[in-house]
Amino acid sequence: MERIINITGKVKYPITLDPSVWIFDDRRLDLTTHFSTEKDNTDSTEAYTKAVSKHWDREIMEGAVFPPTLKTERIYEKQKMLTGTFGILFKPFLKNSEPESTARALVIETEDDNYELPLNEAYELILGFSDKGKQLSADGPVHVYFGDGSNQQNPIKKVTSFIVK
Repeated sequence: MERIINITGKVKYPITLDPSVWIFDDRRLDLTTHFSTEKDNTDSTEAYTKAVSKHWDREIMEGAVFPPTLKTERIYEKQKMLTGTFGILFKPFLKNSEPESTARALVIETEDDNYELPLNEAYELILGFSDKGKQLSADGPVHVYFGDGSNQQNPIKKVTSFIVK
């Protein structure tokens, strides 16, 4: 089975996706909790700026403090990576491909069927790439989940490519 997925069609830049490397991506989402937690609609840049600003202010007032549990946190994070079920947002990949202004839909091609959805809904998709620490080899390389989690129990499987129309 091919592990590489392409984004092609009415895009300025065709993109090649390799889900096997996403386990190291900081943008990964824990799919066991993602759909059950309440969504936060704040701007990520604004949240980051506030967090860095707060940290900077604390360092100015108190001096730099290094966390004593850094080593145990790394061990926990490694264990989580080896046993977790993860996905990643499709939005950054679709955005980087720069769909043309005439593009209206995304076709998800699978080994069995094709699924078409409006382009504005495609930005909300989540690509599942890991189940309990293992790659999705039997019905992967990715599972496609809708942003609202409505197909969480029955995601789109055996994806071969994405075509912007």
